Amino acid sequence: MAVDKMKIERSSGNVFVDLGRPDAEAHLLKAKLVSRIDEIIRQRGLKQVDAAKLLGLSQPDVSRLLRGNFREYSVERLLRLLLVLGRDVQIVIREPRSQRLGRLLVEA
Repeated sequence: MAVDKMKIERSSGNVFVDLGRPDAEAHLLKAKLVSRIDEIIRQRGLKQVDAAKLLGLSQPDVSRLLRGNFREYSVERLLRLLLVLGRDVQIVIREPRSQRLGRLLVEA
């Protein structure tokens, strides 16, 4: 397709919403948690085999998780993996700043 015929569409900020995925907010939250897990594993210089032992998973499961196949993981399970990796997890519930629906955020 020629560049001049390409249609460019502005993102909503959540690729899963843009793709029309059900539970897009939860999927984005999981993606952010997995990204943080991956970052910690890399920072520690862990091989997938070592990360798997630490996390109580198999090496193929760690590989799938870090490649983005995390649909079967609950948010709670991903939070537990962060705890095993030595991270504190804080959940804060507050009033929204506007009349919009609440949203899920991850700060790392």
